[in-house]
Amino acid sequence: MTKTRFNTYDVVCSVTELQKLIGMRVNQIYDIDNKTYLIRLARNEEKVVLLLESGLRFHTTSFEWPKNMAPSGFTMKLRKHLKNKRLESLQQLGVDRIVDFQFGSGEAAYHIVLELYDRGNILLTDCDLRILNILRPHVEGEELRFAVREKYPRDRAKQDNGPPSMEQIKDAIQKAHPGDTLRTALNPVLEYGASVIDHVLHKHGLFGSRIGGEIPNDPALPKKVKKKQKNLAKEFSKVFDMETDLASLMSAINDAESMLRAAQKEPSPGYIIQKKELKPAKEGEKEEYYFTNLEYQPYLYNQYQAEPYKQFDSFTTAVDEFYSSLESQKIDLKAFAQEREALKKLSNVKTDHAKRIEELTKVQLGDRKKAELITRNQDLVDKALLAIQSALASQMSWTDIQDLVKAAQANKDPVASCIRQLKLEINHISLYLADPYAFLDEGNSDEDEEASDREDDEEKLEPMVVDVDLALTAFANARRYYDQRRFAARKEQKTIESSSKALKNAERKTIQTLKDVRTQTTISKVRKVYWFEKFYWFVSSENYLVIGGRDQQQNELIVKRYMRPTDIYVHAEIQGASSVIIKNPAGGEIPPKTLLEAGTMAISYSVAWDAKVVTSAYWVRSEQVSKTAPTGEYLTTGSFMIRGRKNFLPPCHLVLGLSFLFKLEDSSVERHRGERRVRTFEEESVASKDEVKSEISDQPVDQEIELDEDGAEEEPEKDSGVPQFPDTHVKVEHDTGKVSVKADPILQRLTSAPDADSVVFLGDEKPYIIQPSAPRIKQISKSKQKAKDKEQKAKQKQAPAPKEEPQKAGQLKRGQRAKMRKIKEKYKDQDDDDRKLIMEILKSAGNRKPDEETKEDDDAAADKGKASFSKRTPRLKPGEFEELGDDTPAAADLDMLDGLTGQPVDEDELLFAIPVVAPYQSLHNYKYKVKLTPGTGKRGKASKMALQIFLKDKQCSPREKDLLKAVKDEVLARNIPGKVKLSAPQMQKVRK
Repeated sequence: MTKTRFNTYDVVCSVTELQKLIGMRVNQIYDIDNKTYLIRLARNEEKVVLLLESGLRFHTTSFEWPKNMAPSGFTMKLRKHLKNKRLESLQQLGVDRIVDFQFGSGEAAYHIVLELYDRGNILLTDCDLRILNILRPHVEGEELRFAVREKYPRDRAKQDNGPPSMEQIKDAIQKAHPGDTLRTALNPVLEYGASVIDHVLHKHGLFGSRIGGEIPNDPALPKKVKKKQKNLAKEFSKVFDMETDLASLMSAINDAESMLRAAQKEPSPGYIIQKKELKPAKEGEKEEYYFTNLEYQPYLYNQYQAEPYKQFDSFTTAVDEFYSSLESQKIDLKAFAQEREALKKLSNVKTDHAKRIEELTKVQLGDRKKAELITRNQDLVDKALLAIQSALASQMSWTDIQDLVKAAQANKDPVASCIRQLKLEINHISLYLADPYAFLDEGNSDEDEEASDREDDEEKLEPMVVDVDLALTAFANARRYYDQRRFAARKEQKTIESSSKALKNAERKTIQTLKDVRTQTTISKVRKVYWFEKFYWFVSSENYLVIGGRDQQQNELIVKRYMRPTDIYVHAEIQGASSVIIKNPAGGEIPPKTLLEAGTMAISYSVAWDAKVVTSAYWVRSEQVSKTAPTGEYLTTGSFMIRGRKNFLPPCHLVLGLSFLFKLEDSSVERHRGERRVRTFEEESVASKDEVKSEISDQPVDQEIELDEDGAEEEPEKDSGVPQFPDTHVKVEHDTGKVSVKADPILQRLTSAPDADSVVFLGDEKPYIIQPSAPRIKQISKSKQKAKDKEQKAKQKQAPAPKEEPQKAGQLKRGQRAKMRKIKEKYKDQDDDDRKLIMEILKSAGNRKPDEETKEDDDAAADKGKASFSKRTPRLKPGEFEELGDDTPAAADLDMLDGLTGQPVDEDELLFAIPVVAPYQSLHNYKYKVKLTPGTGKRGKASKMALQIFLKDKQCSPREKDLLKAVKDEVLARNIPGKVKLSAPQMQKVRK
């Protein structure tokens, strides 16, 4: 049985080893579940993670444990009081399974008390052991209460009073029940743990001893207890003798005490005790063994020396390895169980096949023997048939016929003597027939005997009871049995042929099952669950990680914990819309296409999906997102205040795609580097056209194909002088493809020329320019001409008096003189360098120098917009959102994403597959993809259908099929928004 929790000796060894942690500071605290917590400690460059599990264990760990999506209330309380505190002491209370961790000193000290017995508990107390928070509040007895504001009773732990006396040992043995083992009797008075007690008893020859006396037949005892006592009495036959064995027992206890004292002084090594089992295998395959972990121990006890084991440098390393491999061991055991089941089914098929053949062979042999006996006793059979037929013809009753037969048998009539049973209801009689020529075989010569011995025993005609039909003659009855034999022979042949096919199919299925199980086991072990998979997520077509919250709590979590200053926040003002973050660890501007894809994600995970409503999303920078509500208002969970300008995107189509990303082995990463990158407009146009052509050419002529909307887009005109990303309201009529544009009136008034062409962003690098109609062009040209005329007249008026211009420019309006005087007084000590530094901090361009104003490049408009944007956008105070821990990747995200590809090739070494639901345009170059639109189908059924489409693909390699099959159904359908319609080429063939 697998060990589940620490005993007293384990606690001693672990406390001794973890003294090296004293002096380290708490960096962060996480929870794995409601009983297990991780404390990350740091000292200079040294980092250690301490794991505490209520009631079970505590040890350092190097294994990457999956943390909860949001920290629990208990975790937040621990963070509040323990963060940045130093671990001052770590001690065991008495000799009990209670450990006290002290963080901080003096009045600022806090304690974590970990209880490792019964149901376990974790408590947070102040310096006076007053409980601040408790994992499991409860009451013991009438006075002892474990609750907040109560004082923790430190003296409840069992105290270390040394080894028990001889009198205490005698009393414990005398109080034990007859049939109990010696260890069971000693457990109440010894605090070393069952393993240590067994070890010293084994060492002194007392292992397996039981308490003597007759086992009482107490009716009050449960049946399970009685059965256990009897089994123990049989297993442990040696009876403990108080007079002869007491001295050896006291020596054993002293050895246990010495082991305990040694463990308190020096760290112990670690051992994992294992069990060797035979792997399930087919007949003829080589036998292989596997090892399952049973126990972790700080000492190689005598009772385990014959068992296989693994040794480690330290006890905590062994414990960490044991628990971290539990999941892998469960996967192995499950796989072995599946293999055994598959082999058992194959064995059952083989057994059933052999049994049916054997039964048919026996039927043939029996029918042949019956026919032979009838033929050799033809005269006797005819006489018996005639006698019964005559009686029936004379209209005798069946009872009279029975009596007549019995009377004839009593008179030793040879014909009546062979009749065993009358089956007149079916018009049959049963005759006992023997071979009349058997005596001839006994008189054979020696040569005949040798020939007879060579014959099979089945050829011998033994006497037997044979059913004959009253309506047939003896010859006809014999022929009937011969016909039955021939029919059974044909049936046997057909059975052999069909069974042979069934057996081959069963073997093939078994081999495939074994292969699938082993492949899935390998994949499950290699499979790494990425931190972003707990959210909605996808990788944009330009290699940006995009994540979104599944609910209000996750919306708040990704903004507070996962959004960095360089990231972009995308949202939509519609009910249920997800808060979407575009991770941008490298900094710089996010390409427009990625913004549009993120907007599609935000809209799709909202009520717009079920309502089939096309609407717009917007994006803002991270500093515009705040959790601070206006005065007198409050923000609910998952709600945020957006300050400043919202950059609205064009209406997003509700078109998603289901696909797979494959994890590449390191040697294959370079082959795919850059396959998701920012493309130029020309590259994107060519790629889009090529994709549409290839999709059309691959499909049958009579099959309807649902093309991506990108395939119908017209090629935008080139114009580098148009400012990027103006706010625009775009209406797209899907039936006609007509695009109508209405500029934002505020933005148009502030930034745009009245006669400028309308600029619409459609997801490409460059804007799409919509020219006005012909009448409008004439009107614009007239207005331009008028503007030029006015400009020329103004220049002519200003030409005669150029010297007055500086004076007019220098004139101040009413109230400005006093304001300027205050500004000069405030900044009189500030020089140009200080001013430049302050403006840089404020992210403001200020008054630029003339030479800077002359710079003209492609990014001038964007930089200018960024500067003005930062002026009018208030920045958040530092620390408004929680700082990110080391578990949230930053720049490493780029390297991580490079290891994932949607375009595997034959040369790649693939580790596992990850299903991804993303805007369909981001899956442009993926090998496997289906289109998802709002519909009426269930998402689970749709995901399974999509998987079958991928598996039926002729280009799907065996390795890719294995990886796709290993994906669980619930993971495959988890990110589909709701009711869905699936569209894909060749889908009808897959359904058939």
